[in-house]
Amino acid sequence: MLKLNKNMNIKFSRELIKGRIAEVIFEQMIREEERYEVIPFGYEHTVPTLAQYQEFVEIKRVMKNIKDAPDFALISNDKKEVYLVEVKYQSELNIEQIKKYAVQQLKRWDPSWLFIACPNGFFCSSCHAIIKEGDIERLRFSWVQKKRQEDYLQLLNEFEKK
Repeated sequence: MLKLNKNMNIKFSRELIKGRIAEVIFEQMIREEERYEVIPFGYEHTVPTLAQYQEFVEIKRVMKNIKDAPDFALISNDKKEVYLVEVKYQSELNIEQIKKYAVQQLKRWDPSWLFIACPNGFFCSSCHAIIKEGDIERLRFSWVQKKRQEDYLQLLNEFEKK
């Protein structure tokens, strides 16, 4: 039983680390394009500060509301566009799971976008488009140039090696 729990903890930790790597890669690629201000927005960034006051009822409600917050807010340099982006890692692109993520994301954060990092590429679409089309697009070169995507995909795959 103890060995099973240890294996489950390692598997969970491995997926957590890959998810964090996907977040760092997304953040760095977008920052390097210099078209958007990148604001870490997700639960991991806001709750630690709020957690110290969690005994207060109002803080508990706020924490519940931001539990499913997207990982990043992107604000265009001209301040005319704002994107809320949830970042996920998948070892293989799983469109059924992606559609579930999109539905879940829209329950609280409409509009929002989903970015998927996987060993064969980067993908990004609005949650509405994912649901409507039943698919997710490759990350557009207008968001992140091709060479930069290739470089960061190579970096991602260095971590994927077993």
